[in-house]
Amino acid sequence: MFRHSENVEIFDNKVWLSSPTMHGDEYKYMAEAYETNWMSTVGKNIDSVEESICKYIGCNYSVVLSTGTSALHLAIKLAGERLYGKTVNGRGSLCGHKVFCSDLTFAATLNPVVYEGGEPVFIDTEYDSWNMDPASLRKAFAEFPEVKLIVVVHLYGTPSRMNEIRAIADEHGALIVEDAAESLGSTYEGVQTGLFGDYAAISFNGNKIITGSSGGAFLTNNEADAAKVRKWSTQSRENAPWYQHEDLGYNYRMSNVVAGVIRGQMPYLDEHIRQKTNVFERYSEAFNDLPVTMNPVPSNCVANHWLSCLLIDKDAMCKQERTATEATYVEEEGKSCPTEILKALMSINAEGRPIWKPMHIQPIFVENSFVSANSVDVSADIFERGLCLPSDNKMTPEQQDRIIEIVRSCFE
Repeated sequence: MFRHSENVEIFDNKVWLSSPTMHGDEYKYMAEAYETNWMSTVGKNIDSVEESICKYIGCNYSVVLSTGTSALHLAIKLAGERLYGKTVNGRGSLCGHKVFCSDLTFAATLNPVVYEGGEPVFIDTEYDSWNMDPASLRKAFAEFPEVKLIVVVHLYGTPSRMNEIRAIADEHGALIVEDAAESLGSTYEGVQTGLFGDYAAISFNGNKIITGSSGGAFLTNNEADAAKVRKWSTQSRENAPWYQHEDLGYNYRMSNVVAGVIRGQMPYLDEHIRQKTNVFERYSEAFNDLPVTMNPVPSNCVANHWLSCLLIDKDAMCKQERTATEATYVEEEGKSCPTEILKALMSINAEGRPIWKPMHIQPIFVENSFVSANSVDVSADIFERGLCLPSDNKMTPEQQDRIIEIVRSCFE
């Protein structure tokens, strides 16, 4: 047992990592879909959500889809066809081609690359943003100059260094698909994430800063691309009096009911960001004398602080061992590790989470190339020493104070 296990005050109601925050308007718009009988993949809620996304982010077109992953999939398929031409007989648009991908991320960022027959090449992370390292990207192009597509993520709501990444991409004639699933409302040099790539995707999953219980959106400034994604997402039906299909299609369109939830959520996005930022800032102040740092935000960025994360200093790490499915640690005075802190949080009915395990050390991708210009494997180091703290914007100050107390006790 961990050292603070005696006389622990346990929360009656679990404090979640990041749970939906509902306001009431969501039900009104869901009921509207029900009462008007627009329950499928067309309706006023869908139109309203697509309009509000475009207005908030500043893109010309958005297509709302069933998940963020489906949005990424169609963005990557579109990029592949633009680069290499249309494929037939179900072969992926990237078949046989390498794609540069962020390494420190959730698998959904790059699974669509594999759906389309591509081969992910993982690019190491930088400490300054926890995102794709531009120096490692430049090195990757030196090793694989034929690559023409980059998939970049904005981890935990912090923007990547998009000006540098965009400049490198342009030097090599490469396209960018921007995974902005976690970063809705974040800005880089005053510009919303989702506007830096050739195509982008956002997510409305149940734990995101705005939720529909599920859902996502494809973003573009090109009318023809938006039309193609809209067609693909509805089984690629042609304009004919019968079901005519000349292209592979998908059942990816968002329902009008789910769109009703998002329609009710969107007006509260800025409020949610303020609440998430307050959580992050309280943690930062409370831990300023511990041997830890919070997930960094570069000075030219404004993060939505979807998740507040902690990185333990190397010399303050106690011994920690991880297998494929389990983790153990050894207590040491004045030191701690993610495994100890996460178990301590669990003991008081609070949810934390390890940092995403890097893709290049996932069993499914261990044979894929990994490129780093760093003296250490930054992705693996952040995974080893980092964790995600409870970041729910409904968490009370008293609950957060208790969580802070528990984290501090791990270093006693």
